[in-house]
Formats: sequence, C-alpha cells, structure tokens
Amino acid sequence: MALADHLGALRFLYVGAGPTDDAVAGWVDQLGAQPRWRFQAFAADVAGVAFGDGPLVLLADHRPAGSVLPIWQVDSLDAVRAELAGTDAHVEGPLGTPEGDALVVEIGGVELALLEVVRPGAMDQAFADPTNTRRVGPTDA
Repeated sequence: MALADHLGALRFLYVGAGPTDDAVAGWVDQLGAQPRWRFQAFAADVAGVAFGDGPLVLLADHRPAGSVLPIWQVDSLDAVRAELAGTDAHVEGPLGTPEGDALVVEIGGVELALLEVVRPGAMDQAFADPTNTRRVGPTDA
C-alpha cells in the first residue's frame, strides 16, 4: 500500500492568517465564503469558512501567515504510521483535535496532516452551544 491508499476526503485547509477579523471579512465579504464557526481559545483565534461542498477553510492567527496545511481524513492513524515507517517522512503526533487525533507529516519540506475522525462535526456542535464561552457569536463568525 502507499500513503495515497489511506487518504479519504480533503477535510480542511488550515490557513495561516493575519488578524482573524481581517481574514474572515476578506473571505466572507470579498470571496463569498460562508462562515461556519469561530473560536478563541488557547491563545488562538480560528474561524471556519466554507465554499459549497469543498473542504472547510480554517483561518488561524497562530499559523504563519500565508501558510496552508492540507488535512486529509484517514481511517487509521496506526495504519498510516506503519505505512510511513522506514521512509524519509518526519511524523509528529498524534496531536489532539476536536474531531480526533492527527499526525503532521513532513515529506520533502512539505507538510500535510492526517486526521482520524472520531467526533465528526465537533466544532459545529460546540459552536451551536450558547454556553460555550470560547465561541465568537454568529454575527462575528
């Protein structure tokens, strides 16, 4: 098997942005993206915006501005880690995310992330909870 055989859908594009307010305004007002959610937690401000059925774009002020980390869904991080053993890939993780654990893989100077989804829609559910103190209200998303 190859790594490509493990890849499911491209789930997210994790985009480094300057101030999140500016990024959201640009993507929503100028590009027509639909705001989905926004959270401020752990010294980070992250907003999810969408274009139709494409992957969710995560605008994040804590990532280097202009950087893009594609995040693919996989069925098993253990299987992926075994597949990458013995290659030149540098693997970091597992790293916890709201939807499940992820690995960040660097191959040839390029990073990608692989996510095993065990809690699909966790961010949408958390944003829908009016008692969640980390969400930024719907009018600000």
